[in-house]
Parts: sequence; C-alpha cells; structure tokens
Amino acid sequence: MSEPTSKSDTPGTTHFGFRDVPTGDKQKLVGEVFSSVAGKYDLMNDLMSLGVHRVWKRYFVGTAQVKRGDRVLDLAGGTGDIAALLRDRVGEAGSVVLGDINGAMLRVGRDRMVDQGKIVGFEYVQLNAEKLPFPDASFDLVTIAFGLRNVTDKDAALREMQRVLKVGGQARVLEFSEVKADWFKPIYDFHSFNILPKLGKLFANDADSYQYLAESIRKHPPQDELKAMMAAAGFARCDYKNLSGGIVAVHTGYKV
Repeated sequence: MSEPTSKSDTPGTTHFGFRDVPTGDKQKLVGEVFSSVAGKYDLMNDLMSLGVHRVWKRYFVGTAQVKRGDRVLDLAGGTGDIAALLRDRVGEAGSVVLGDINGAMLRVGRDRMVDQGKIVGFEYVQLNAEKLPFPDASFDLVTIAFGLRNVTDKDAALREMQRVLKVGGQARVLEFSEVKADWFKPIYDFHSFNILPKLGKLFANDADSYQYLAESIRKHPPQDELKAMMAAAGFARCDYKNLSGGIVAVHTGYKV
C-alpha cells in the first residue's frame, strides 16, 4: 500500500490521496474533506491514532522552544488542541495566533477556546499557509501539526514559516510519517485502509474523507525527505525525532 513519492509525475497535477488532480483543485478538495469532518475532528484523530495523538501533541508542545511572553503561530490549527497547549506555555504575557485555511475548522477551534474560558491571548486568522498574511520576523515559534501533508505546495509553506520567524526562532512540524519496523507496516496498512474508513463510516458517516486521510499520510514526504525540504526552505539545524516507531515524526528547524 505504500506510495513513496509525494509529488505527481504529471505536470500541472498534484496528489489528492492516491489520485492525481489538477494542482488548482487540491485546496478545494481538501477543504471539502475538513468541512465534512470538522465537527468530528477529535474523533477522527482518535480513530487514526487509537487515541495516542493526545500524547504526541503534548510532547510536541512540551519540547518546543518557547517561553513566557512569546508570540506563536499555530498553522492548520484546527480545533485548537495545539494552540491551547501553547497558550499555557506562553502565559498571560504571550499570544497565540491560531491559523487555518478552513473556516469550519477555525470556528470549531474558536468555540472550543471560548467554552474553556480561554479568551485572552488568542487570535484567529483564516489563512493559506503558502502565503501568510504577516510581516517578516513576526513570531518566536511557528508550529504545524497534522496539517502540512494537506498543503498543496509544501515547499512554499515551509518558506513562509521561515520568513515569519524571528532570528533564533524555531519551527516545528508534527506529522504522520513513515513507519520504520517492517513487521509493523502490514498491520498499519490494514488499520489505515481496511479499518479506518469503516470506522469513519460508522462514527461519522463519512468513509471517503477517512480514506483520503489515510492515503494522504502515505503520500507525505518521509522523514529524511522532509528534513531536506526544511533545509532547502532556509532552516538551519534541521532534525527530526520519530515517535511510536515512525508513525509520526517531530521535525525541527531554526532561523539564523
């Protein structure tokens, strides 16, 4: 089931899961997926990771280079899981901008923060990660969790993350990646392509979106390729750490 390449071989097209689609259509197609699953996003993550995504996210934020008073941008911020954790780290003097291209996801995140009483220190911006509406050197930390694989032009998004970082700032990417243990790969594929869509149909009445999400993981650049992409985007000291045997990886780069 593995599809090692992340780019289409056909000019003018890109991957939407395992399908080749016109490059200009991917944003709309991905938007339809996330508008469909916005209300069930936490359930989706639980189904995809068997609940372990909560541990991954805490590690991702807990090991980030961030301090009290910092200004942080969380891209593909979705329902606000990462933003809420970051808010605790930057404190009352800091601020977190939660950005997402999908309005439905952004509304879910905003409503969740309000329901939790987390109002001060948050900004919500509907944006495209490939062209960020912020000046150069605006943030101490930029994060994107489980969102980069859905961006059409990942190289452009990485360059924009580097641009809006302050010198000395850190960028972090948390994303599903390439499983390393050969014995586990068939088990992982079976869960992804046989179990996950059925669970999506059962719990969210949406098998197709979950099928796409499983396919998008296989199309995402594996660890060393993404590390090279971050270096090409201008980041220094690029590195990654595999979690859960490479099911996900945390990528880090710095602006110098």
